[in-house]
Amino acid sequence: MISPREFSWRRLNSLLTFSLLLGITMSNLASAEEPAPSNNPIFEGWYADPEGIIFDDTYWVYPTYSAPYDQQTFFDCFSSKDLVHWTKHSRILDNTEIKWAKRAMWAPSIIEKDGKYYFFFGANDIQNDQQHGGIGVAVADHPAGPFKDHLGKPLIDKFHNGAQPIDQFVFKDADGTYYLIYGGWRHCNIAKLNDDFTGFEPLPNGQIFQEITPQGYVEGPFMFIRDGKYYFMWSEGGWTGPDYSVAYAIADSPFGPFKRIDKVLKQDAEVATGAGHHSVIHIPGTEEYFAVYHRRPIGETDGNARVTCIDVMKFDDQGKILPIKITHEGVAARPLVD
Repeated sequence: MISPREFSWRRLNSLLTFSLLLGITMSNLASAEEPAPSNNPIFEGWYADPEGIIFDDTYWVYPTYSAPYDQQTFFDCFSSKDLVHWTKHSRILDNTEIKWAKRAMWAPSIIEKDGKYYFFFGANDIQNDQQHGGIGVAVADHPAGPFKDHLGKPLIDKFHNGAQPIDQFVFKDADGTYYLIYGGWRHCNIAKLNDDFTGFEPLPNGQIFQEITPQGYVEGPFMFIRDGKYYFMWSEGGWTGPDYSVAYAIADSPFGPFKRIDKVLKQDAEVATGAGHHSVIHIPGTEEYFAVYHRRPIGETDGNARVTCIDVMKFDDQGKILPIKITHEGVAARPLVD
């Protein structure tokens, strides 16, 4: 026979056990409802100029390896199923494959076409038309390579309209046309790629390289389409300084004219400095957009001390981009498939 006191202790113990289990269950439910954030930076190491893109059910980020120019002679990339857990793919391309690239390989851009992956990059940081280098292109059967030199020489090796041949972005228009948008030294050009990406075709106005430079443009162009409008984004300021930032314009055509609207990505003195040279990941069929960019940790003064981060990008009711809040937390896990 159980005494009243023993019964009370057993009942209390049962209640405590139930409460503990309920607390664990509720905690697990909360964890399931609120996935762990990505945490910025999203992967270790000095990486800059990231291009984020989706291939099938996987996110990919292709950055510059941020180092002195003579050491910056290869590319790594990173893949993720959820924007939180990233896998590194080392040396998907380097200057043992690109024989003409001697230094400063940077700012990659990638596109899939007919089952092939085309990887555009700048190399050698040429300062005039007499130096050898410019924008190259490599090709592979898989997003992680290995990539092979597509031409054996630069695709663009000269200055056109004052644009240094760097910071290339390959853009697929709604009608299936592929354009290369590029340029440093405060000038930006657009050019229509031919079918096999070995050269260019004339634009509607007969030009090969048409300048589309907006006010304030320095480098790092990026373009996307939303609700039939062309959003053109670019970096301003100096890439080694705290004032590095991103601004944008909107037009009805990839040729503009692009009138600067506002700055939308910049430093936060409590989080990081030099937030710029970005790209945008858009999950098809949704209004979910993410800015992928680099920034400099607080206290770092080395120009190459840059890390890759992701934060949410949103729009107002008129379609304008809202200021992007840079964070330490990053974004919540977002698998592309259930």
